[in-house]
Amino acid sequence: MGYEVMELGDVELQSGAILPGTFLAYKTYGTLRADKSNAILYPTAFGDTHVQNEWLLGEGKALDPQHYFIIVPNLLGNGLSSSPSNTPAPWDRGNFPQVTIMDNVRLQHRLVTQRFGISKLALVTGWSFGAMQTFQWAASYPDMVERIAPFAGTAKTWPHTFVFFEGVKAPLEADAGWRSGHDRQTVEKALRAVGRVYAGWGFSQAFYREEGYQQLGYDSLDAFLSGFWDRNFAGSDPYNLLSMLWTGQHADISANPTYKGDFEQALRSIKARTVVMPATTDLYFTPEDSAYETLRMRNAALRPIRSIWGHFAGRGLNPDDSRFIDDELKRLLASSV
Repeated sequence: MGYEVMELGDVELQSGAILPGTFLAYKTYGTLRADKSNAILYPTAFGDTHVQNEWLLGEGKALDPQHYFIIVPNLLGNGLSSSPSNTPAPWDRGNFPQVTIMDNVRLQHRLVTQRFGISKLALVTGWSFGAMQTFQWAASYPDMVERIAPFAGTAKTWPHTFVFFEGVKAPLEADAGWRSGHDRQTVEKALRAVGRVYAGWGFSQAFYREEGYQQLGYDSLDAFLSGFWDRNFAGSDPYNLLSMLWTGQHADISANPTYKGDFEQALRSIKARTVVMPATTDLYFTPEDSAYETLRMRNAALRPIRSIWGHFAGRGLNPDDSRFIDDELKRLLASSV
């Protein structure tokens, strides 16, 4: 899991709180051209690290390191970048300050401009929380981003999505026994409960009805629940999860001094050539929400991922969905700006 770290010092967050000794973990793939014209940014999703993004990279793919310089910054709170689990006291664990999507993007901007001297990004793309960061990049730095391709994610957290995140948080908040940090069994019990809550949301009703989990090597529903979902958050730090969930719940590209809560103005401000890829059976980043947003962007096309794999159509698990995303990225990168 080799990666690099950029030390950012004491950072004032959007809330006004100071996050001391902030650092951003990232990994790069490929070589930056002398004219720096081949840079792509590919942020991570909730609970993921750069490793989980690698399914979309490779020879012959749209994100081919032989042609592009791909930067994958890790989300604050994911355990590699500054997080409740790796920040010294007294700012660790439950005292870790609240971090927004915009905070993440501002720090990524420092990484891109200060460490690499990049002034234009050929593409920003990402899944889920990575899609939210993608939208924020295009709204916050409209003259810097040439193309964006958010998939299975929206420009803000709509009310029903907020409620979904509340359900994921609930097992951790209902039984605070894990907060002592001394009993790993209690922690793992809470994390299994998080996985079981998520199980009903990550994939669609049709996926379960058609036993799509067999494509992942599970011969029964029970085996899938215990083998995939019970292990999905195993080893995670609950404080990290709660921090990232707060970040996701409060995502909104207009919640900043530039747009002052005017969401539609923020959408109109995006200049990048855009392809929005919602999954047609996503239960919480819904295609209806994506359609609403796309209609209010001036240079955007809606390209739904027609799949029964729900939100996880964007996770690189189903070859047909992965091929669709890759093909759309190839077309977008080949287009003029």
